[in-house]
Amino acid sequence: MKITNIKSTILDYPLPVPLKPSWAPGRTFKTTSCLLVEITTDEGVTGIGAGPDSGRAGIYTIADLVAPYILGKDVFGIEQISPILRVAAKDGSYPWSVEMALWDIIGKVTNQPVYRLWGAFQDTLPAYASLAEVVPVEEQIERLYQLKEMGFRAVKLRLRRPDINEDIRVVQQIRAEFGDSLQLMVDANQAHVMPCPEPVGAWTFHDALKVANAMQELDILWLEEPLPRYGLDQIARLTAATNIPIAGGELHKGLHEYKQIIDMNCYDIIQADAAFSEGIFQLRKVAAMAELSYKPFIPHTWSNGIGMGANLHLAASLPNCPWFEFPIDPPAWTNESRDFMLNEPFQIKKDGTITVSDKPGLGLEINEDAVQKYTTLTWQSDKLYIGSNNEF
Repeated sequence: MKITNIKSTILDYPLPVPLKPSWAPGRTFKTTSCLLVEITTDEGVTGIGAGPDSGRAGIYTIADLVAPYILGKDVFGIEQISPILRVAAKDGSYPWSVEMALWDIIGKVTNQPVYRLWGAFQDTLPAYASLAEVVPVEEQIERLYQLKEMGFRAVKLRLRRPDINEDIRVVQQIRAEFGDSLQLMVDANQAHVMPCPEPVGAWTFHDALKVANAMQELDILWLEEPLPRYGLDQIARLTAATNIPIAGGELHKGLHEYKQIIDMNCYDIIQADAAFSEGIFQLRKVAAMAELSYKPFIPHTWSNGIGMGANLHLAASLPNCPWFEFPIDPPAWTNESRDFMLNEPFQIKKDGTITVSDKPGLGLEINEDAVQKYTTLTWQSDKLYIGSNNEF
Protein backbone atom coordinates (compact mmCIF):
# COMPACT_ATOMS: atom_id res chain seq x y z
CA MET A 1 0.00 0.00 0.00
CA LYS A 2 1.68 3.20 -1.23
CA ILE A 3 1.47 6.83 -0.16
CA THR A 4 -0.02 8.77 -3.08
CA ASN A 5 -1.02 12.15 -1.66
CA ILE A 6 -0.20 14.34 1.34
CA LYS A 7 -2.26 17.33 2.41
CA SER A 8 -1.36 19.75 5.21
CA THR A 9 -3.66 22.47 6.48
CA ILE A 10 -3.19 25.25 9.00
CA LEU A 11 -6.27 25.62 11.19
CA ASP A 12 -6.81 28.73 13.30
CA TYR A 13 -9.63 28.65 15.87
CA PRO A 14 -10.80 31.68 17.93
CA LEU A 15 -10.69 30.97 21.66
CA PRO A 16 -13.80 31.83 23.70
CA VAL A 17 -11.67 34.17 25.82
CA PRO A 18 -7.94 35.01 25.60
CA LEU A 19 -5.44 32.53 27.04
CA LYS A 20 -2.30 33.58 28.96
CA PRO A 21 -0.27 30.39 29.39
CA SER A 22 2.56 30.14 31.89
CA TRP A 23 4.99 29.04 29.17
CA ALA A 24 4.69 32.40 27.35
CA PRO A 25 5.01 35.11 30.04
CA GLY A 26 3.33 38.36 29.05
CA ARG A 27 1.82 36.91 25.87
CA THR A 28 -1.91 36.61 25.18
CA PHE A 29 -3.37 34.09 22.72
CA LYS A 30 -6.71 34.90 21.12
CA THR A 31 -6.65 31.86 18.83
CA THR A 32 -5.27 28.34 18.83
CA SER A 33 -3.67 26.87 15.72
CA CYS A 34 -2.57 23.46 14.55
CA LEU A 35 -1.31 21.75 11.41
CA LEU A 36 -3.66 19.03 10.16
CA VAL A 37 -2.01 16.35 8.00
CA GLU A 38 -3.98 13.95 5.81
CA ILE A 39 -2.26 11.11 3.94
CA THR A 40 -4.00 9.08 1.23
CA THR A 41 -2.94 5.74 -0.22
CA ASP A 42 -3.29 4.11 -3.62
CA GLU A 43 -6.15 2.05 -2.15
CA GLY A 44 -8.10 5.15 -1.16
CA VAL A 45 -7.51 4.95 2.61
CA THR A 46 -6.85 8.26 4.38
CA GLY A 47 -5.15 8.73 7.72
CA ILE A 48 -4.95 11.87 9.85
CA GLY A 49 -2.44 13.44 12.19
CA ALA A 50 -1.87 16.91 13.60
CA GLY A 51 1.04 18.89 14.91
CA PRO A 52 1.33 21.96 17.13
CA ASP A 53 1.13 25.50 15.88
CA SER A 54 4.19 26.29 13.78
CA GLY A 55 2.59 28.41 11.05
CA ARG A 56 4.10 28.41 7.59
CA ALA A 57 7.16 26.59 8.93
CA GLY A 58 4.88 23.58 9.46
CA ILE A 59 3.65 23.71 5.85
CA TYR A 60 7.22 24.09 4.58
CA THR A 61 8.42 21.13 6.63
CA ILE A 62 5.81 18.79 5.16
CA ALA A 63 5.97 20.20 1.61
CA ASP A 64 9.72 20.50 1.14
CA LEU A 65 11.39 18.26 3.72
CA VAL A 66 9.03 15.29 4.00
CA ALA A 67 6.67 14.81 1.03
CA PRO A 68 9.28 14.50 -1.74
CA TYR A 69 10.96 11.64 0.15
CA ILE A 70 8.00 9.56 1.28
CA LEU A 71 5.57 9.76 -1.64
CA GLY A 72 5.35 6.30 -3.17
CA LYS A 73 6.66 4.58 -0.05
CA ASP A 74 4.94 1.65 1.65
CA VAL A 75 2.64 2.87 4.45
CA PHE A 76 3.82 -0.01 6.64
CA GLY A 77 7.49 0.97 6.35
CA ILE A 78 7.48 3.13 9.45
CA GLU A 79 11.11 2.38 10.30
CA GLN A 80 12.12 3.50 6.80
CA ILE A 81 10.13 6.73 7.09
CA SER A 82 11.06 7.70 10.68
CA PRO A 83 14.65 8.71 9.79
CA ILE A 84 13.27 11.05 7.12
CA LEU A 85 11.03 12.68 9.72
CA ARG A 86 13.93 12.95 12.13
CA VAL A 87 16.01 14.87 9.59
CA ALA A 88 13.02 17.08 8.72
CA ALA A 89 12.58 17.89 12.42
CA LYS A 90 16.19 19.04 12.57
CA ASP A 91 15.92 21.37 9.59
CA GLY A 92 12.25 22.35 9.90
CA SER A 93 9.37 22.22 12.33
CA TYR A 94 7.39 19.28 13.79
CA PRO A 95 6.79 16.50 11.20
CA TRP A 96 5.52 13.85 13.65
CA SER A 97 1.90 14.23 12.52
CA VAL A 98 2.95 12.26 9.43
CA GLU A 99 3.70 9.20 11.55
CA MET A 100 0.35 9.58 13.34
CA ALA A 101 -1.44 9.56 9.98
CA LEU A 102 0.43 6.45 8.82
CA TRP A 103 -0.53 4.53 11.97
CA ASP A 104 -4.10 5.71 11.52
CA ILE A 105 -4.03 4.11 8.05
CA ILE A 106 -2.42 0.91 9.35
CA GLY A 107 -5.10 0.58 12.03
CA LYS A 108 -7.85 1.14 9.51
CA VAL A 109 -6.62 -1.44 7.02
CA THR A 110 -6.07 -4.02 9.77
CA ASN A 111 -9.40 -3.09 11.40
CA GLN A 112 -7.75 -2.53 14.80
CA PRO A 113 -7.27 0.47 17.09
CA VAL A 114 -3.61 1.44 17.13
CA TYR A 115 -3.03 0.69 20.81
CA ARG A 116 -4.16 -2.93 20.27
CA LEU A 117 -1.55 -3.37 17.56
CA TRP A 118 1.05 -2.51 20.21
CA GLY A 119 -0.08 -4.79 23.02
CA ALA A 120 -3.16 -3.13 24.53
CA PHE A 121 -1.94 -3.02 28.12
CA GLN A 122 -4.94 -0.94 29.22
CA ASP A 123 -7.95 0.76 27.67
CA THR A 124 -8.73 3.16 30.52
CA LEU A 125 -6.39 5.46 32.42
CA PRO A 126 -6.82 7.96 35.26
CA ALA A 127 -6.69 11.45 33.78
CA TYR A 128 -5.38 14.59 35.41
CA ALA A 129 -6.52 18.06 34.42
CA SER A 130 -3.51 19.96 33.10
CA LEU A 131 -3.92 23.71 33.54
CA ALA A 132 -2.30 26.47 31.51
CA GLU A 133 -2.53 29.77 33.34
CA VAL A 134 -1.04 31.32 36.45
CA VAL A 135 -3.95 33.12 38.11
CA PRO A 136 -4.72 34.57 41.57
CA VAL A 137 -5.35 31.88 44.15
CA GLU A 138 -9.02 32.75 44.58
CA GLU A 139 -9.65 32.32 40.87
CA GLN A 140 -7.55 29.15 40.84
CA ILE A 141 -9.64 27.61 43.59
CA GLU A 142 -12.84 28.48 41.74
CA ARG A 143 -11.54 26.79 38.59
CA LEU A 144 -10.51 23.70 40.55
CA TYR A 145 -14.01 23.31 41.98
CA GLN A 146 -15.35 23.45 38.42
CA LEU A 147 -12.91 20.75 37.29
CA LYS A 148 -13.71 18.62 40.31
CA GLU A 149 -17.39 18.83 39.41
CA MET A 150 -16.53 17.55 35.93
CA GLY A 151 -15.04 14.44 37.51
CA PHE A 152 -11.33 15.22 37.78
CA ARG A 153 -9.66 13.80 40.85
CA ALA A 154 -6.19 15.08 40.01
CA VAL A 155 -4.98 18.47 38.74
CA LYS A 156 -1.62 19.84 37.61
CA LEU A 157 -1.02 23.45 38.65
CA ARG A 158 1.32 25.90 36.95
CA LEU A 159 4.10 27.66 38.85
CA ARG A 160 5.77 30.67 37.24
CA ARG A 161 5.21 33.62 39.50
CA PRO A 162 8.10 36.09 39.83
CA ASP A 163 8.52 35.05 43.49
CA ILE A 164 8.89 31.33 44.24
CA ASN A 165 7.62 31.96 47.76
CA GLU A 166 4.33 33.11 46.26
CA ASP A 167 4.21 29.92 44.19
CA ILE A 168 4.64 27.91 47.38
CA ARG A 169 1.97 29.90 49.25
CA VAL A 170 -0.56 29.36 46.46
CA VAL A 171 -0.06 25.60 46.51
CA GLN A 172 -0.31 25.63 50.31
CA GLN A 173 -3.65 27.46 50.12
CA ILE A 174 -4.98 25.05 47.49
CA ARG A 175 -3.94 22.03 49.55
CA ALA A 176 -5.60 23.54 52.61
CA GLU A 177 -8.78 24.17 50.60
CA PHE A 178 -9.11 20.71 49.05
CA GLY A 179 -7.28 18.47 51.49
CA ASP A 180 -6.83 15.00 50.06
CA SER A 181 -9.94 15.24 47.84
CA LEU A 182 -7.70 16.28 44.92
CA GLN A 183 -4.36 14.82 43.96
CA LEU A 184 -2.00 17.58 42.86
CA MET A 185 0.98 17.86 40.53
CA VAL A 186 2.88 21.07 39.75
CA ASP A 187 4.64 22.24 36.59
CA ALA A 188 7.28 24.94 36.92
CA ASN A 189 7.74 25.38 33.13
CA GLN A 190 11.38 26.35 33.65
CA ALA A 191 12.72 24.27 30.76
CA HIS A 192 11.24 26.31 27.93
CA VAL A 193 9.36 29.48 27.08
CA MET A 194 7.72 30.38 23.80
CA PRO A 195 8.63 33.72 22.16
CA CYS A 196 7.11 36.31 24.48
CA PRO A 197 7.50 39.95 25.55
CA GLU A 198 8.32 39.29 29.21
CA PRO A 199 10.54 36.23 29.56
CA VAL A 200 11.01 35.20 33.16
CA GLY A 201 14.50 34.06 34.16
CA ALA A 202 14.85 30.39 34.95
CA TRP A 203 15.07 29.11 38.50
CA THR A 204 18.47 28.38 39.99
CA PHE A 205 19.30 24.98 41.44
CA HIS A 206 18.61 26.30 44.94
CA ASP A 207 15.26 27.78 43.88
CA ALA A 208 14.27 24.40 42.48
CA LEU A 209 15.47 22.59 45.60
CA LYS A 210 13.47 24.91 47.87
CA VAL A 211 10.30 24.44 45.81
CA ALA A 212 10.82 20.67 45.59
CA ASN A 213 11.15 20.33 49.35
CA ALA A 214 8.06 22.46 49.90
CA MET A 215 6.05 20.43 47.38
CA GLN A 216 7.11 17.19 49.07
CA GLU A 217 5.74 18.47 52.39
CA LEU A 218 2.43 19.22 50.61
CA ASP A 219 2.21 15.66 49.22
CA ILE A 220 2.47 16.80 45.59
CA LEU A 221 2.75 13.82 43.22
CA TRP A 222 5.54 15.33 41.12
CA LEU A 223 7.39 18.54 40.27
CA GLU A 224 7.75 19.08 36.52
CA GLU A 225 10.52 20.88 34.62
CA PRO A 226 12.04 22.82 37.53
CA LEU A 227 15.31 23.64 35.69
CA PRO A 228 16.49 24.57 32.17
CA ARG A 229 16.20 21.67 29.71
CA TYR A 230 19.87 21.10 29.01
CA GLY A 231 21.21 21.68 32.50
CA LEU A 232 21.38 17.90 32.78
CA ASP A 233 23.94 17.74 35.60
CA GLN A 234 21.88 20.07 37.77
CA ILE A 235 18.64 18.23 36.97
CA ALA A 236 20.23 14.91 37.94
CA ARG A 237 21.63 16.52 41.09
CA LEU A 238 18.18 17.84 42.04
CA THR A 239 16.51 14.49 41.39
CA ALA A 240 19.08 12.75 43.61
CA ALA A 241 18.71 15.36 46.36
CA THR A 242 14.91 15.21 46.70
CA ASN A 243 12.28 12.62 47.49
CA ILE A 244 9.50 14.15 45.41
CA PRO A 245 9.52 12.73 41.85
CA ILE A 246 10.98 15.11 39.26
CA ALA A 247 9.36 14.93 35.81
CA GLY A 248 10.24 16.25 32.36
CA GLY A 249 11.38 15.56 28.83
CA GLU A 250 8.51 16.91 26.73
CA LEU A 251 10.63 18.72 24.14
CA HIS A 252 13.82 16.71 23.91
CA LYS A 253 14.89 15.80 20.39
CA GLY A 254 16.06 12.41 19.23
CA LEU A 255 16.20 9.01 20.85
CA HIS A 256 19.76 9.76 21.94
CA GLU A 257 18.64 12.66 24.13
CA TYR A 258 16.05 10.50 25.86
CA LYS A 259 18.63 7.79 26.43
CA GLN A 260 20.94 10.38 27.95
CA ILE A 261 18.39 11.80 30.40
CA ILE A 262 17.35 8.29 31.42
CA ASP A 263 20.93 7.04 31.83
CA MET A 264 21.83 10.15 33.86
CA ASN A 265 18.74 9.77 36.08
CA CYS A 266 17.74 13.33 35.24
CA TYR A 267 14.05 12.59 35.78
CA ASP A 268 12.03 10.09 37.76
CA ILE A 269 9.17 10.43 35.23
CA ILE A 270 9.68 10.71 31.45
CA GLN A 271 7.15 12.91 29.63
CA ALA A 272 7.81 12.82 25.88
CA ASP A 273 5.04 13.97 23.51
CA ALA A 274 4.37 12.27 20.17
CA ALA A 275 3.33 15.60 18.60
CA PHE A 276 6.62 17.27 19.56
CA SER A 277 9.20 14.47 19.55
CA GLU A 278 9.88 11.36 17.47
CA GLY A 279 6.29 10.18 16.91
CA ILE A 280 4.10 7.64 18.68
CA PHE A 281 5.92 4.47 17.58
CA GLN A 282 9.41 5.82 18.20
CA LEU A 283 8.35 6.99 21.66
CA ARG A 284 7.47 3.38 22.49
CA LYS A 285 11.23 2.86 22.38
CA VAL A 286 11.69 5.71 24.87
CA ALA A 287 8.99 4.23 27.08
CA ALA A 288 10.78 0.87 26.94
CA MET A 289 14.06 2.52 28.00
CA ALA A 290 12.18 4.12 30.89
CA GLU A 291 10.59 0.80 31.83
CA LEU A 292 14.00 -0.90 31.92
CA SER A 293 15.12 1.82 34.34
CA TYR A 294 11.96 1.40 36.45
CA LYS A 295 10.66 4.82 35.52
CA PRO A 296 7.07 5.76 34.56
CA PHE A 297 6.45 7.17 31.11
CA ILE A 298 3.55 9.67 31.17
CA PRO A 299 3.24 11.48 27.83
CA HIS A 300 2.93 15.23 27.62
CA THR A 301 -0.18 16.07 25.55
CA TRP A 302 -0.46 19.87 25.16
CA SER A 303 -1.01 20.32 21.42
CA ASN A 304 -4.49 19.61 19.98
CA GLY A 305 -7.19 16.95 20.02
CA ILE A 306 -5.56 14.78 17.36
CA GLY A 307 -2.15 14.92 19.02
CA MET A 308 -3.78 14.13 22.34
CA GLY A 309 -5.62 11.17 20.78
CA ALA A 310 -2.38 9.80 19.35
CA ASN A 311 -0.68 10.08 22.74
CA LEU A 312 -3.65 8.28 24.30
CA HIS A 313 -3.04 5.26 22.07
CA LEU A 314 0.63 5.36 23.06
CA ALA A 315 -0.24 5.57 26.77
CA ALA A 316 -2.79 2.75 26.56
CA SER A 317 -0.22 0.42 25.01
CA LEU A 318 2.32 0.83 27.83
CA PRO A 319 2.77 -1.08 31.10
CA ASN A 320 4.54 1.86 32.77
CA CYS A 321 2.02 4.67 32.17
CA PRO A 322 -0.06 5.31 35.33
CA TRP A 323 -1.61 8.68 34.32
CA PHE A 324 -2.83 10.56 31.27
CA GLU A 325 -2.51 14.33 30.85
CA PHE A 326 -5.81 16.02 29.90
CA PRO A 327 -5.26 19.67 28.87
CA ILE A 328 -8.13 21.83 30.10
CA ASP A 329 -8.34 25.25 31.72
CA PRO A 330 -11.72 26.95 31.29
CA PRO A 331 -12.85 29.48 30.31
CA ALA A 332 -10.21 29.79 27.55
CA TRP A 333 -9.01 26.21 27.08
CA THR A 334 -12.08 24.01 26.91
CA ASN A 335 -12.64 20.60 25.33
CA GLU A 336 -13.99 22.43 22.28
CA SER A 337 -10.97 24.77 22.11
CA ARG A 338 -8.64 21.79 22.05
CA ASP A 339 -10.72 19.47 19.84
CA PHE A 340 -12.57 21.85 17.52
CA MET A 341 -11.41 19.85 14.47
CA LEU A 342 -13.03 16.62 15.74
CA ASN A 343 -16.64 15.46 15.53
CA GLU A 344 -16.48 14.28 19.15
CA PRO A 345 -14.31 16.21 21.62
CA PHE A 346 -12.60 14.10 24.28
CA GLN A 347 -14.34 13.89 27.64
CA ILE A 348 -13.49 12.23 30.90
CA LYS A 349 -15.81 9.94 32.83
CA LYS A 350 -17.31 10.92 36.16
CA ASP A 351 -14.74 8.74 37.91
CA GLY A 352 -11.92 10.85 36.45
CA THR A 353 -10.76 8.34 33.84
CA ILE A 354 -10.41 8.43 30.07
CA THR A 355 -10.98 5.50 27.71
CA VAL A 356 -9.18 5.00 24.40
CA SER A 357 -11.34 4.55 21.31
CA ASP A 358 -11.95 0.99 20.11
CA LYS A 359 -12.50 2.20 16.52
CA PRO A 360 -9.89 1.25 13.89
CA GLY A 361 -6.81 3.45 13.62
CA LEU A 362 -6.70 6.43 15.93
CA GLY A 363 -10.50 6.32 16.09
CA LEU A 364 -10.83 10.04 15.32
CA GLU A 365 -13.31 11.61 12.91
CA ILE A 366 -12.63 15.02 11.39
CA ASN A 367 -15.32 17.69 11.55
CA GLU A 368 -15.18 18.74 7.90
CA ASP A 369 -17.30 21.85 8.46
CA ALA A 370 -14.91 23.06 11.16
CA VAL A 371 -11.88 22.34 8.97
CA GLN A 372 -13.35 24.33 6.11
CA LYS A 373 -14.36 27.20 8.40
CA TYR A 374 -11.03 27.54 10.22
CA THR A 375 -8.57 26.81 7.39
CA THR A 376 -6.09 29.62 6.73
CA LEU A 377 -3.66 27.82 4.41
CA THR A 378 -3.54 24.43 2.67
CA TRP A 379 -0.88 22.57 0.70
CA GLN A 380 -1.23 19.31 -1.22
CA SER A 381 1.52 17.24 -2.79
CA ASP A 382 -0.05 17.58 -6.23
CA LYS A 383 -1.06 21.25 -5.98
CA LEU A 384 0.21 24.70 -5.05
CA TYR A 385 -0.56 26.68 -1.92
CA ILE A 386 -4.23 27.39 -1.40
CA GLY A 387 -5.53 30.27 0.69
CA SER A 388 -8.63 30.32 2.88
CA ASN A 389 -10.75 31.25 -0.15
CA ASN A 390 -9.66 27.96 -1.79
CA GLU A 391 -8.20 29.76 -4.78
CA PHE A 392 -4.76 29.09 -6.20
